[in-house]
Amino acid sequence: MAEPIIEIKNVNIYQGNNLILSEVNLEVKRGEFAYLVGKTGTGKSSLLKTLYGELPLKEGEATVVGFQLKNMHWKQIPFLRRKIGVVFQDFRLLTDRNVYGNLKFVLKATGWTENKLIDEKIEEVLTLVGLQDKGYKMPFEMSGGEQQRVDIARSLLNSPQLILADEPTGNLGP
Repeated sequence: MAEPIIEIKNVNIYQGNNLILSEVNLEVKRGEFAYLVGKTGTGKSSLLKTLYGELPLKEGEATVVGFQLKNMHWKQIPFLRRKIGVVFQDFRLLTDRNVYGNLKFVLKATGWTENKLIDEKIEEVLTLVGLQDKGYKMPFEMSGGEQQRVDIARSLLNSPQLILADEPTGNLGP
């Protein structure tokens, strides 16, 4: 039986002092696909932000890729995020660098040092998303769908144990 990669018990999620979700219970095992659906404004993104450490967990218990989220020290968050690939709803691409530079920034920030391996990994993930010839492009030169695919490529860079995707197909064509 596969082990849980996400385990949430009696979690309350807050943004500031506002309760967004109450008494959340969830278990996702390694290898499973889980979809979170609901109307706009119901807390889906807030749950994902809690899982990758952007919103602190104050109440309840949650473990994600082996990390206990409750009262997690901010210094542990980068280590959590190295094991998680995140596809953001709003892309969050750096506008001052091209696609290659965006991806290289993530690899350097997560400890990659050898340029040959960096180049190979960037080529690999861009090929996976069909953008192998677009590394030179700036984000503003790309369609929304292309930017989304760069965001997906970024989430795959460190071969994550878990991918959290917030509306990952919202800007993609068929």
